[in-house]
Parts: sequence; C-alpha cells; structure tokens
Amino acid sequence: MAADRFPSGEHDAQDDPRPGATGAVGPVVITPMRRRHLRSVMRIESQAVHRGWSVGLYLAELRREQDRVYLVAKIGSDVVGFGGLLLQDEDAHITTIGVDEVKHGQRIGSRLMLALARAAIGAGAQNLTLEVRATNEPAIKLYRRFGLAPAGVRKNYYADIGEDAIVMWGHEIDSPAYASRLAAVEADIDARTGTTTTLEGFEQ
Repeated sequence: MAADRFPSGEHDAQDDPRPGATGAVGPVVITPMRRRHLRSVMRIESQAVHRGWSVGLYLAELRREQDRVYLVAKIGSDVVGFGGLLLQDEDAHITTIGVDEVKHGQRIGSRLMLALARAAIGAGAQNLTLEVRATNEPAIKLYRRFGLAPAGVRKNYYADIGEDAIVMWGHEIDSPAYASRLAAVEADIDARTGTTTTLEGFEQ
C-alpha cells in the first residue's frame, strides 16, 4: 500500500483530558492546510513521541492536490491541530493527525477525524484506514469511535522508537449507517464542548 512510506502521524491524538490541558475550547475552524500554517504544524510535530515529518515532506504533499487532503484546526489565529488524507481508488488513508498537547481533551482530534472522514466520502472512498502506535490506547479508542477496527500489525513501523503499528480499517464509509455514526459523533462533540465546528475555505 502506498501509504506504507508514511511514519503515520497520529501523534497521541486523543480526546481524553490530560494534565496541562487549558481552558474551555473556543470556536474551532477547520480549513485547508497552506504553506503559511507549516510553522505551527511543525511546532505540534515536535511534541510527538516518534520522529515526525519534515517541512519538505509537507510541501511535497501539499502540491499533490488531486489525491491528498490536508487540514488544520484553528482556535482564533492559533493552529491547534492538523490532519492529512491520501486518496487511492476506493480507499482513503489517514496519513497524519496531530493535536497541540495543551488542547488535548477538547475534542480537536475528533473534529479533525470527522472532517477527514467526510472528505474521504466526498471523494468517493468506501474504506478508511490508518496506522497507530500499538501502545497508544487513547488514539485507538478515538479511531474505534469512527468505526475503525484493528486488522493487522506492522512490526517496528515506528523504527526510531522501536514500536509496532496497529493497522486499522473501517469499511462501507459511504453507507447511510456510517453517515449516522458521523452525525452521532458530531452531536457528541457539540454537546460536550458547547461549540460547533466551522469549515472555511472549502469549495461548495
């Protein structure tokens, strides 16, 4: 699979509260990632427990507009999270997702996952997949919420930290049942945070 070359960037994506999380979340805006966002993206990358992506890799990915989707989540002018998607025939591969460590517990990861899943569906994908560190239980829990289930293991996928990856898949994401799942996730985000997510800069 083409996405094997990515050192998947789930970066401890989680929605459970943790020490250091700050204040109530403000209005969250999700918008396409641009070059101007990369300094903030790299700041969040630096918080990862495993080696993250380089600026050069992000620049190369952003040029591939036909089969890639890259998003950032913002609160005010601050980038607080990001995510990416590779589109390949009927499959969509979440290549990277990261959340600023001081914003964990504020459903930023869920908001990004929701936007990426809907982007995949909009592009005609039927299946959704990603890799996640085998010990990253909060992230695995988050991805299960989106209907992804473990389907295999990639040994030593995160070679810089000597850790395996669990490969997770979700199928029939273009079905009415999956649309209902996403609607329920969105309603839960709204109820728990008291805010909705706004999409900006997307073609209508």
